[in-house]
Amino acid sequence: MESLINQLDDSGIPYLENELLSGHTSFKIGGPARLMVLPRTVEEIRRVVQLSKTYGWPFFILGNGSNILFADQGYDGLVIKIGKNFSEYNINGTKVTAQSGALLSSICKKAARQGLAGAEFGTGIPGTVGGGVVMNAGAYDGELKDVISSVTVMDKEGTIYRYSNQEMQFGYRTSRVYQEGLIVLEMTMELQPGDMTAIWEKIDDFTTRRWRKQPIDLPSGGSTFKRPPGYYAGKLIEDSGCKGLRFRDAQVSPKHSGFVVNLGSATSKDVRTLIRLVQRRVKEAYGVGLETEVKLIGNPNED
Repeated sequence: MESLINQLDDSGIPYLENELLSGHTSFKIGGPARLMVLPRTVEEIRRVVQLSKTYGWPFFILGNGSNILFADQGYDGLVIKIGKNFSEYNINGTKVTAQSGALLSSICKKAARQGLAGAEFGTGIPGTVGGGVVMNAGAYDGELKDVISSVTVMDKEGTIYRYSNQEMQFGYRTSRVYQEGLIVLEMTMELQPGDMTAIWEKIDDFTTRRWRKQPIDLPSGGSTFKRPPGYYAGKLIEDSGCKGLRFRDAQVSPKHSGFVVNLGSATSKDVRTLIRLVQRRVKEAYGVGLETEVKLIGNPNED
């Protein structure tokens, strides 16, 4: 570890040792990262990726941590935090270009303030641009695949590629980035000029619906489960008698059954136990397997 840290020092790349991941996720859960690195440029990202390979350290790319559940033991490797440290953006006409650490909600709101329509759905999504691209984030009437024109990525060798929308292979909560383990560097969206009043009426409607229906006042990882084909996860969970179900301080939200929330001191083990219980009950009742939308990172045997 000392050699790796010396290399980071020589390169001038900021890092934190044994940083608690609970402070970097919306679930407010997670033990320490052995090393958290905060690169500020493409070259620094490439350097960190190369160092991880040289020293045999696994790495995980972390944005805003809005759909991540880290293990209570933490992450025994490099967490590469791409957030405010890599978050520049530019709006030129109808084209919006943003680095992967920029908050998706902020970019979409700034586009709306310039009278650009098409990205209203993104104003309530709490993740970064990078995280949104990886999972083809969406809400209400839209997904990123509807507005993205191109994405610039880096592979694990440090090689950079630029993919068109079609080349990104977007699907429901998936993309080429997710499938191939790539690192998002930049996204470009193509929006349309719109009526300012209509744009903000749509945003206000989405915001009201979100506050009314979702437990956004409590720590969570957002929608816990993906939508099974032909079903709605929240309805299956509620109809299986799991609404409000609690295991220690982890609870299926009484407000929206599709969310597992942290009531204050839930651990990763608590949340994972509750997730498995919900999956089992839904499977027994309806024969439907629920797949998590929240990414479970770390010890899979955290029982």
